[in-house]
Amino acid sequence: MLLKKTRSLCPVCKNVLDADIVEEDGSVWLLRTCPEHGSFKDIYWSDAEMWHRFERYEVLGKGVENPQSSGTTDTCPTMCGLCNNHRSSTLLANIDLTNRCNLNCDFCFANARACGFIYEPTFEQIVAMLTVLREEKPCPAPAVQFSGGEPTMREDLPAIIRKAKELGFPQVQLATNGIKLARDVKYVEELRNAGLSTVYLHFDGVTRDTNPQLKIDEKVVKNCDEVGLGIVLVPTIIKGRNDDQVGAIIQFAADHISVVRGVNFQPIAFTGAASEEDVNRERITIPELLEDIEAQTEGVLKKSDFYPVPCVVPVSDLVEAYTGKPQIRFTAHQHCGAATYAFVTKDGLMPINRMVDVDSFFASLEQTAEKLKKGGSINKYKALLEGIKELHTSVKKSEQGSTTDFWKLIMKALVLQNFEALRDFHWNALFIGTMHFMDRYNYDLGRVQRCCIHYATPDGTLVPFCTYNSGPVYREVVWKKYSSEFKE
Repeated sequence: MLLKKTRSLCPVCKNVLDADIVEEDGSVWLLRTCPEHGSFKDIYWSDAEMWHRFERYEVLGKGVENPQSSGTTDTCPTMCGLCNNHRSSTLLANIDLTNRCNLNCDFCFANARACGFIYEPTFEQIVAMLTVLREEKPCPAPAVQFSGGEPTMREDLPAIIRKAKELGFPQVQLATNGIKLARDVKYVEELRNAGLSTVYLHFDGVTRDTNPQLKIDEKVVKNCDEVGLGIVLVPTIIKGRNDDQVGAIIQFAADHISVVRGVNFQPIAFTGAASEEDVNRERITIPELLEDIEAQTEGVLKKSDFYPVPCVVPVSDLVEAYTGKPQIRFTAHQHCGAATYAFVTKDGLMPINRMVDVDSFFASLEQTAEKLKKGGSINKYKALLEGIKELHTSVKKSEQGSTTDFWKLIMKALVLQNFEALRDFHWNALFIGTMHFMDRYNYDLGRVQRCCIHYATPDGTLVPFCTYNSGPVYREVVWKKYSSEFKE
């Protein structure tokens, strides 16, 4: 059964092709035919029922008011800018600080040894990239993540972080393997003092077989805890290699809730020289990952507890309607990721779904936002009071105790605009999410045009994450253009 029309890539030549998204035998597949290399059929989602549930949360964004280039449907995805085809603003920007690394992981697509050259933008080029992001309209990019390679290979990393804070980024993140952070707690403190918000720590399991760096990771957790720098664990999940570790990783995070803020699972994307056999053997979809989480947490976290990213758009709409100011809107594609929150209690994990009727909560937000948009300060105040009453009915009574603190938190964040309250929420809760980045086998142009995670490049353009890593022209071309000779 045909579900949607889209455009995709030939996995051999990467030419852009018309494609069908179809439902067959309870799964969703991506079909396309290349005139030169033949027909291809690749898994899109392994659970059609869940695919349809997530479809209900589709939200089309308005893009940016100051696109960097103009394009047509025929030029996408080879004319990125962002262009006026793009429907989402930048929620998280990635800036590769270097392609040098002190590891050599077999699944990594970004390292100098593999490339044969060094990519390392200057401090001035990095500042220019940060400036482009903060000049985005109607809302500046709120978060930047410095990545690589291994960004701690740069001696000027603290200065780069400090500059990002000076330019106004509320969130500054560091994607790292943790080796340097494990060696020196004073270095961790230096990064925190420079303005680093969160360490995105590569963390593939809790056994030596799945995570040879486990001792290093444990030291990073200890050092970050000591200086008060939050961590998000980032496991790359590969079927047959570490998909049996997802429950144990969540438990590790819960055991270290004083410093670990979340787990962001990333099913492997085949951006390197993978064969079709590798893809068939090691591919894991979001539904499969969530099934593993449910099984390995013995049903404490259920597949149905997870929601797609755009489910939170009503929060932004309500705040925008109440304040009259443009807000960041999470208009990512509904099949890019899934997430939930779980509170860590003395009795174990308690998913937020046990405290809140999530669907009712978001429906109440939408209704309240619509009432607020009708204008008038008196009417606005009345609509807000009515909306608060409706929101209150969606908060459940829990066996674990009163939900008063949770309700006070929602009030502070949504009504009083006290977003510092969210820090308390995050401190007591564990974010559990998954983001499945695309490769040339499951590339969907519909997802690309809604991407909220963008790479900034030295030439001043912003490129959607999956296009930058798997598209016809980008990472290799950008890196090579601004490269220097590689020497061991």
